[in-house]
Amino acid sequence: MTRRELGGGWRGLLKATGWSLLFGVEGLVFGLVIAALVGTLLHGGFDPNWFSTPGLPQAMAQGAGLVVGFGLATWQLGHRVLGRSWEELRWVGTGPSAAGFGRGMAVGGLAALLAMVLGLAFAGAGWATGEGTLGGWFGSAGWTAAALALPALSEEIVFRGLPLILLAGVIGRWPAIVATSLVFGLSHLGNPDVTWLGLANIALAGVLLGTLFFTRGGIWTAWGSHLGWNLSLAALGAPVSGLPIAIPYLQYNPGGPDWVSGGAFGPEGGVLASAAMLVAIAVSSRWISTGKGTT
Repeated sequence: MTRRELGGGWRGLLKATGWSLLFGVEGLVFGLVIAALVGTLLHGGFDPNWFSTPGLPQAMAQGAGLVVGFGLATWQLGHRVLGRSWEELRWVGTGPSAAGFGRGMAVGGLAALLAMVLGLAFAGAGWATGEGTLGGWFGSAGWTAAALALPALSEEIVFRGLPLILLAGVIGRWPAIVATSLVFGLSHLGNPDVTWLGLANIALAGVLLGTLFFTRGGIWTAWGSHLGWNLSLAALGAPVSGLPIAIPYLQYNPGGPDWVSGGAFGPEGGVLASAAMLVAIAVSSRWISTGKGTT
């Protein structure tokens, strides 16, 4: 395995961008094929209409396919061709993976909860009980966690994986985090009820996840935070990036105005989520600067 250096300046940036684009194409091709196979198994047959219908089984099939597809692309391009070690890719050697995942879950989950609690005070938001039982809520929350886990991991491999490492080696860690976060935000442009503030908040979430990527636990900490944020919103009855997820028993009314609470897009569409995200970034960045998250 020979390490390929990209160099610096514009030439290095072009090389990092080119390799990142090739990584995206290769991972997507592998991922779509595998997602089709997984979806066919889950659905009991291949049905294009099933794949185009939003739902947790579809999310699970897509997530599984992209995790495997981009995992293969990471191994083939990042490890074998470019010669980056798994330590450099922040898959191993960055601290206990399980502890990092748990810390990420806590950061993401508490940040989402903070955004929703702020909604109680500043947007007239509130919770109410609806159809279903508390036992049904626990069961649905568990199924939702399983369904959201793989899509969250796939997005971390895509946006906080090889492209972030390559760009950080050329332009520096923080500019690379910002650049990949902007692409991460724009990748949600087609989500239901999306707003520019919602896209900005998703990009801000990318900054949080990129920060956690460089703390102890590496990509597993970023994955935990991504899942913690999404699961907290879904389990507490709010849409996730504009995608409503049916949870029995508990319902969340976001209140208004929408630019404060997020409205139909979910808390991610409002300035209260922006505030919660900035708090989480401030906390997470200290884990890097104090050496707790360095390798």
